[in-house]
Amino acid sequence: MTANNLPAPYPVEVRRSARRRRTVSVDLRDGVAVVSIPASFSARQEKQWVERMVAKLHANSQRPAHSESGLSDRASELSKQYLVGRGMPTSIRWVTNQNSRWGSATPASGAIRLSHKLQGMPDWVIDYVILHEMAHLIEPTHNATFWSLLKSYPHTETAKAFLLGAAYAADHGLSGR
Repeated sequence: MTANNLPAPYPVEVRRSARRRRTVSVDLRDGVAVVSIPASFSARQEKQWVERMVAKLHANSQRPAHSESGLSDRASELSKQYLVGRGMPTSIRWVTNQNSRWGSATPASGAIRLSHKLQGMPDWVIDYVILHEMAHLIEPTHNATFWSLLKSYPHTETAKAFLLGAAYAADHGLSGR
């Protein structure tokens, strides 16, 4: 199913589940809005819920924290809070050509690129990736100095685990539903 007359510019995939009874969820996966619904929903219910959930996904993706200027503002806040004002990127942007990394940094130019696959993930995970890449602007390698820069962020270990789980699920075609 593609997005016809839907409020957001995403192709849509509907997944019906016999295990679902009442819950509906939406996730953005590789630019596709995946809407999971109970198998018992009628066509009318499906249409209503798909429109509602895709609109919600679209609204969430338009939050200022996820815009390019919002990313810069967020990086500034995170730098002040966790890196004593250090590691500020000269540019930070979403990219669609990173398939094996969540983010990358170029210390020489100060540029940070974030995979669009992070969009739709919890803010604390995105914040971790931003901090991780800003730490690379200070210390390019994953040595003890690098990891000490991230120790004050309270979600470091949880975010790393979340991203490992997300990567494993994506690599193995798992949807978590």
